[in-house]
Amino acid sequence: MALDADEEILQDFLVEAGEILEKLSEQLVDLEQHPDDGDLLNAIFRGFHTVKGGAGFLQLDALVNCCHSAENVFDILRNRKRRVDAELMDVVLEALDYVNTMFDEVRNREEPTPAPDALIHALDALAQPADSATAAAPEPEAETASHSDGDITDDEFEQLLDALSDGKQGGDDAPTEPAGTPAAGGDDEITDDEFEKLLDQLHGKGQFSGATAVGEDPAEAAKAPEPVADGGTAGGDLITDDEFEKLLDDLHGKGGGPSATGAGPATPADTSPQRKPTASSPPADSPPPAAEKSRPAAPARDAAPAAETTVRVDTKRLDDIMNMVGELVLVRNRLQRLGAASEDEHMHKAVANLDVVTTDLQSAVMQTRMQPIKKVFGRFPRVVRDLARNLNKEINLVMHGEDTDLDKNLVEALSDPLVHLVRNSVDHGIELPSVREKAGKPRAGTVTLSAEQEGDHILLVIEDDGGGMDPNKLRQKAVEKGLLDQDAADRLTNNECFNLIFAAGFSTKEQISDVSGRGVGMDVVKTKISQLNGQINIVSEVGKGTKILIKVPLTLAIMPTLMIMLGDQSFALPLVNVVEIFHLDLTKTNIVDGRECIVVREKVFPLFHIKRWLVRSAGEAEPENAHVVIVAMGTKQVGFVVDQLVGQEEVVIKPLGRALQGTPGMAGATITGDGRIALIIDVPSLLQHYG
Repeated sequence: MALDADEEILQDFLVEAGEILEKLSEQLVDLEQHPDDGDLLNAIFRGFHTVKGGAGFLQLDALVNCCHSAENVFDILRNRKRRVDAELMDVVLEALDYVNTMFDEVRNREEPTPAPDALIHALDALAQPADSATAAAPEPEAETASHSDGDITDDEFEQLLDALSDGKQGGDDAPTEPAGTPAAGGDDEITDDEFEKLLDQLHGKGQFSGATAVGEDPAEAAKAPEPVADGGTAGGDLITDDEFEKLLDDLHGKGGGPSATGAGPATPADTSPQRKPTASSPPADSPPPAAEKSRPAAPARDAAPAAETTVRVDTKRLDDIMNMVGELVLVRNRLQRLGAASEDEHMHKAVANLDVVTTDLQSAVMQTRMQPIKKVFGRFPRVVRDLARNLNKEINLVMHGEDTDLDKNLVEALSDPLVHLVRNSVDHGIELPSVREKAGKPRAGTVTLSAEQEGDHILLVIEDDGGGMDPNKLRQKAVEKGLLDQDAADRLTNNECFNLIFAAGFSTKEQISDVSGRGVGMDVVKTKISQLNGQINIVSEVGKGTKILIKVPLTLAIMPTLMIMLGDQSFALPLVNVVEIFHLDLTKTNIVDGRECIVVREKVFPLFHIKRWLVRSAGEAEPENAHVVIVAMGTKQVGFVVDQLVGQEEVVIKPLGRALQGTPGMAGATITGDGRIALIIDVPSLLQHYG
């Protein structure tokens, strides 16, 4: 293994192969639904072939062997010598798992562990034609076709050189060659004259009409590839992309290459129209109409290469830039306060311009950190497919909004919660096919994943058309597990019943399986979403299905907040948690279950005086009026009593020092526009510790 190779080459391989392997998982599941899609078969073949080529360059033999066996399977499939079925896909997906494992080992600079011999043998067996008639096809043909994606191997290039030399000297009646022509079996290098002659045959004079001009025997000219004749219409000495592709096809993929000119038995490729002209072949001076139509398209491909428009940047550098932009935002906020207190018109204009530039810069830097949520969604086709086969269910996965962008840190953080929610929908939500048929539903259930941007937030929806959740069953389970007494359970609304599934250890599954049933997972999902300053909500109907809605901010780097005052101390409430604000007469509160509450539009909200928790105010009289901020904590809403509302402000979260780290209810600190330090309130932690 050559992991001591140039670091830049290794990184290029890791980036390219990583992207291909991500696509392969989704493409393989898609292939099972569309087994006759030739483009998809070719794309998967090219994927394994490209990974194999890169691994071979780095001498990663274990990875090469596994990819080569998988590549051979798809060569048989795309040549229609075998059909795609579930058993074949099981083997190929297992091979992809081992390829991913070996790729991770290479990424960690470890020696890749070879795939089991049984798996390689299974792949090799699937790489044989399904019927005995085609199974007798010669091996070299399959090997030739396996490289028809356009890459020429070293062996084939050597054969090309040999064929060029042999073609010039093999005939007894061949005309005299230039003095520099090597003897057969001698020097392998091709001379300039020979290369010019090859270009004349391919491009300038044509292989039929130009036979006498280049001094070739007519029999040799008859063996020249037919499609190259259209090259005679192009002016100049340059070979076009179309002609080069046809040359590769003749040498490499379709025509069997120069190696087929030997005296061995003829293969099926020897009789193809590209190898020998037929009676219906057009003359060399009248190119096919298709070639004329394709000619104008050539200049379009000669535009500036796309590779020059991108550059790879270390994510740490992006994080550093984002931190500096955050500091700039704080300076901007400070100058805005100073500018508002000044009567200088020029100062106002300068601060306004700074505000515009800072906002644009902040947006631009945030865009560099954005990634499509497809990086998360891409794994779900495989997850759903494997679970459906394991549970004997028929499930279709539908995905919308895969190109929706959000911060790379959020993409990574959302991966595990979404996987758990999708697994839950497949296991708990979708019924067995026989049960669905009795209920008048189609045998195949549908799980829908969607993502869309709403302002400065992302809305994620996981929806299934399964059996839904029964609120009464959830109430009963809550009482059985001792989470609630019967009276409290009876007072729960349906939405509150659905939220019971987020309680630790709560599960409605009668039998524990390797998929779910232990009651762990949903509480972790809720905790993770809360840590991301997000909200999660459930809508369900018995017999119709369940919809889970998740709302998370676009980025965690710069946070919009509501600045409040408790006494003379500033605090920041994350704006994503704020639902509404109103003024309250504190003498008109109610007591429910021993807790102070307020009623707003016939809804009851628990009331918390966070000043009593966070600010020492001994001997201070309680005010009769105050502001109430209704905040959402996961699926619950509560009211916070505050002294003063300052307004909305974007802040940069700074970690607390060692002495204050882990303080309950505090997510960090920031510097306000007036230069003071404000603590950022962590709503879930605050209520859990004090409420």
